[in-house]
Amino acid sequence: MSERGPVVEAPSEPGRARARLECRGCTGGRGSTVVFRDLDLDVRAGTVVALLGPNGAGKSTLLLTLAGLLPARAGEVRVDGVALRPGNAVAASHAGVVLVPDDRSLFMTLTVEENLEVARRRGGPAARDLVDIFPALGQRWRISAGALSGGEQQMLALARALIQQPKVLLVDEMSMGLAPLIVETLFDTVRRIARDHGAAIVLVEQHVKLALGVADEAAVLNRGAIVLRGAADELRDDSTQLERAYLGEPEPA
Repeated sequence: MSERGPVVEAPSEPGRARARLECRGCTGGRGSTVVFRDLDLDVRAGTVVALLGPNGAGKSTLLLTLAGLLPARAGEVRVDGVALRPGNAVAASHAGVVLVPDDRSLFMTLTVEENLEVARRRGGPAARDLVDIFPALGQRWRISAGALSGGEQQMLALARALIQQPKVLLVDEMSMGLAPLIVETLFDTVRRIARDHGAAIVLVEQHVKLALGVADEAAVLNRGAIVLRGAADELRDDSTQLERAYLGEPEPA
């Protein structure tokens, strides 16, 4: 990944906005293990891309790399055409990249309000403004995060991300361990964040049908490469193609 300054972009395709998040030729992994190689991924503002694939495919590793928490071995990540410094989470955060990890990473002894205030950027929305989007949190305002239900904790994790006014929102396994009704509510909220706040969202999710229901586009990561990408509704209607991508089978001749 390059440490150059702003990158001059080639003109976008007619009628298609330039991607807010661009991953170009990225190779990354953990320790000495390369997990994905020469990977390209574009996400436009206001768009949700579901990143799917079998366990161990490298989806979470890719999110950590995009967020600057892991260094890329090669390639470049850009936000609004500006290259991010490799493996630098502070630089990624300043560029507007926000990660909601699968463990939520809340401050469990702090209240809902305090968790939001800690994450709030100077000049950003007031913590109470988030209650309009997450009304359940308003009823738990002075309760510690550790005393919340799993669904409430996930709401707080999303609210803490949103108060940072993300340009790029990375969400890892949001539905893990939650009841289906809660998951549907959270997915609706993700859709609203993309629509109303213009964030480019990458959603890693094992519940394929739910992810495809909220996403605009989807990509399947398998064996270190994106093996399938297309409109979410089209992939939802083609279970055979999705199954081949998950199994790593080639397209029929």
